[in-house]
Amino acid sequence: MILSKKRLAHIVFESNDRASRTFDLVLLCLIFGSIIVAILDSVEELHQQYGSIFYILELAFTFLFTLEYILRVWLTSRTLKYVTSFYGIVDLLAILPVYLSFFVANTQLLSVIRALRLLRVIRILKLGRYLAEADFLRESLKASATKIQIFLFSVLTIVLIMGTLMFVVEGPESGFTSIPVGMYWAIVTLTTVGFGDITPVTPIGQLLASLIMLMGYAIIAVPTGIVTSEMAKRKRPEHFEMTKSCTFCGFERVEPGDKYCRKCGGKVG
Repeated sequence: MILSKKRLAHIVFESNDRASRTFDLVLLCLIFGSIIVAILDSVEELHQQYGSIFYILELAFTFLFTLEYILRVWLTSRTLKYVTSFYGIVDLLAILPVYLSFFVANTQLLSVIRALRLLRVIRILKLGRYLAEADFLRESLKASATKIQIFLFSVLTIVLIMGTLMFVVEGPESGFTSIPVGMYWAIVTLTTVGFGDITPVTPIGQLLASLIMLMGYAIIAVPTGIVTSEMAKRKRPEHFEMTKSCTFCGFERVEPGDKYCRKCGGKVG
């Protein structure tokens, strides 16, 4: 029995019947399989022993994902919108690394980017409610963007000043061979990472290092406070009183009285 294009599109893009959910489950297994193969292939001992098998499996996975990508491009009524969308770009990036490996060695290992494709099939695991929480967090981060940009500009200014001071005070003898190296040290110290590859030896340099370490504790708390403040302002009980969900896109923030999904426009069941 030959399926119509409309039926195929429903199976590939939807998840509200047995056929479409089976398609998503098979896709989920393929994604997990390809990620596991890429991870195992990066282990030298396994690569030496099973490298050829891993390569054949990777080619098979890539062939199937390529067919799926072509199928999605053919079935969608808005080809350009799909190709340039987030999921369209992720679907393309999922198959490109293997083709690039024909020209650049080991780029096939970048196929682990396929893990992002799990976001597409997350609805089959009944995790749609977490997507609403993710939207809430994304909106809070977006609202905090301007404040965070100003904060990062201030941090970069501090890093530039402290890096320059350390270059002047310590000099090449202590490993501060240039201002960029001093800035690298300032970033490592300010974030309290402290690799220890470059350390000040003069009293003034150690004093500056102590100041930037103390400053680091205060700076780390700033972006957290900005985002938390936005989350507190945006959080409303009604955001989580979700009595309906869209059967087409899985959007669960459908309020009582809505006849159509606010996200995809589909009719709410």
